[in-house]
Amino acid sequence: MNIDLIFKVAGIGIIVAVLNLVLKRAEREEQAMLTTLAGLIVVLMLIINEIADLFDTVKSVFGLW
Repeated sequence: MNIDLIFKVAGIGIIVAVLNLVLKRAEREEQAMLTTLAGLIVVLMLIINEIADLFDTVKSVFGLW
């Protein structure tokens, strides 16, 4: 696993947190919720390949496939 992935996830988290705070202060709670949801989806898309590699490694270690 690359350290770059951790920094990307942390950066997205910080950006989403700031946007969420700004939008809630502007009384736009619907957009704040959508921003949080979009950030979650982006992070999941980033780590889905790492999760797939983990499952492949577990399969090969235990000889499941």
